[in-house]
Amino acid sequence: MCSLHRARGSVLVIFLLLHSATSFYLPGLAPVSFCEPGQAGKENEVPDCKSTIEIFVNRLDSVESVLPYEYTAFDFCAIDSEKRPSENLGQVLFGERIEPSPTRWFEFKKKVDCKPVCTKSYNTNKPEDKAHLDFLKKGMLLNYQHHWIVDNMPVTWCYDVEDGQKFCNPGFPIGCYVTEAGRPKDACVVNSDFKDKDTFYVFNHVDITIHYHVVENEAAGARLVAAKMEPKSYKHTKVEAPDCAGGPMYLNNKFSGELKIGYTYSVQFVEDTHIRWASRWDYILESMPHTNIQWFSIMNSLVIVLFLSGMVAMIMLRTLHKDIARYNQMDSVEDAQEEFGWKLVHGDVFRPPRKGMLLSVFLGSGTQIFIMMFVTLFFACLGFLSPANRGALMTCAVVLWVLLGTPAGYVAARFYKSFGGEKWKTNVLLTCFLCPGVVFADFFVMNLILWGEGSSAAMPFGTLVAILALWFCISVPLTFIGAYFGFKKTGIEHPVRTNQIPRQIPEQSFYTRSLPGIVMGGILPFGCIFIQLFFILNSIWSHQMYYMFGFLFLVFIILVITCYTTHTILLCYFHLCAEDYHWQWRSFLTSGFTAVYFLVYAIHYFFSKLQITGLASTILYFGYTMIMALIFFLFTGTIGFFACFWFVTKIYSVVKVD
Repeated sequence: MCSLHRARGSVLVIFLLLHSATSFYLPGLAPVSFCEPGQAGKENEVPDCKSTIEIFVNRLDSVESVLPYEYTAFDFCAIDSEKRPSENLGQVLFGERIEPSPTRWFEFKKKVDCKPVCTKSYNTNKPEDKAHLDFLKKGMLLNYQHHWIVDNMPVTWCYDVEDGQKFCNPGFPIGCYVTEAGRPKDACVVNSDFKDKDTFYVFNHVDITIHYHVVENEAAGARLVAAKMEPKSYKHTKVEAPDCAGGPMYLNNKFSGELKIGYTYSVQFVEDTHIRWASRWDYILESMPHTNIQWFSIMNSLVIVLFLSGMVAMIMLRTLHKDIARYNQMDSVEDAQEEFGWKLVHGDVFRPPRKGMLLSVFLGSGTQIFIMMFVTLFFACLGFLSPANRGALMTCAVVLWVLLGTPAGYVAARFYKSFGGEKWKTNVLLTCFLCPGVVFADFFVMNLILWGEGSSAAMPFGTLVAILALWFCISVPLTFIGAYFGFKKTGIEHPVRTNQIPRQIPEQSFYTRSLPGIVMGGILPFGCIFIQLFFILNSIWSHQMYYMFGFLFLVFIILVITCYTTHTILLCYFHLCAEDYHWQWRSFLTSGFTAVYFLVYAIHYFFSKLQITGLASTILYFGYTMIMALIFFLFTGTIGFFACFWFVTKIYSVVKVD
């Protein structure tokens, strides 16, 4: 199993072997050395060593709202003069907004006690101040979380959970709320002093603990292996000279008048001799007890798939072998007239389907998505797209999709030509703009809602223009190139000729009709992925860290095998034996119906697992879910069609047709 930490370890071993010759590291994997002030840069001391540790802040998000916000939206301490670090395309699409922290930096191994950052003053009689306080209270009510970054690592809040386990959350709340009934919500349960009814408690102080590891036998200084913190609330008696003592900083829901909130922090350093830099993410990942469940789900899916694949293969081989042997032994006309089953429809099985233009466009887009997903998951499995490389996963997927316009145009053109189509211009334009246009239109509407709500997830206008430029200037020309070569080649040669007059299809029984077969066909593929789907939805909507790309790649392979062999080919054979030769659309929709089950599960997940409130968040959830369902529909449907196309071509190519 190519899980993330093993893949990262393998990659690091390779680069350590090459270190003496090239000193090369992958982006995001190169360690940064730190040393005490005065040592950096000195001769015979530690070269290329930093003495200051910078802190960055990211967007704030909540499990009760789809809308993330920038750090400055809640009127926290901010720095206007500092330049924000550059963000890649994936970070912008995910709504990440990294900027320097007001804490800015602190010196390595220098202890800091209750250092003030800034003081925020509010007067509820002023509309602007009242609006800031109301928005801050709304953020605490919805449990919005800070996300801080130190040395490209999340600053984690570790606390005890049930069964004596410790959970390390890569974020910490801005505050919490005690209801009118006196029930503490969210983080208020961790402190018995938070007991006043209908009151908000602001976490205006953080105790930061930096764990470092000194590199032995190498003049490389020390490397940071963990950054942990504990949020606290102090109502400083002297805001100008805080001492981090006294009761908590509270704000009654009906408060009016003047209020001052002083923000402070403390820092301490702890040497850790057990954790190495290459495994510094493990303490975060191991606190998420998902591995056993993942193994159970994968083994369960694998056993089912292997059993069903073997059973189907045995039945199909024995049945087909017997049928083909019998048909090939027919020499006389009288024997040929006794044909039955799938041999009877040999003159119609390759008849062009209705709406062949639309089907070919779907096949082109589905091929583009399939290759994109395979390559992206493969690189993620190797560790290139780990959580340390922020935004790399989405950036890789978008760039691959743009560059894969050529196979999309080629596949759409080849099949459209084999269907007898002649409107090649319409085919190419639909391949370029139909499916991507639907996704972009949905995304644009969601972006308008984010703009209206002032969320940090709203894509800037410049990035939107860049996305359109990638689409129109790279993807569209590549699609035209692929379509040119697809139309230039001769049509796909079929092993049997198509009759001029279509054969009448006999009345079908219930289980051989199209709709029941399509509905039943999506059950097995969905059963292979629904547990993995739960963790993916958790990472998207519950803001949990997803790192199990090895599991995901294995499930991807199982899904492809399931769609390709176990149900699509089997159902296709049943329908051909019932003399129903309309297999093209049915094979696509049979596998594609898995997306409908995905959509139903997403609706169930929304109402049973999430605590999302608000009309805007609800619209955003279902808007983005529809994009995922469309992509999944094209992906699985294309696999099903190619499976049946290969199957039908094979069985009719070995049968003698008079």
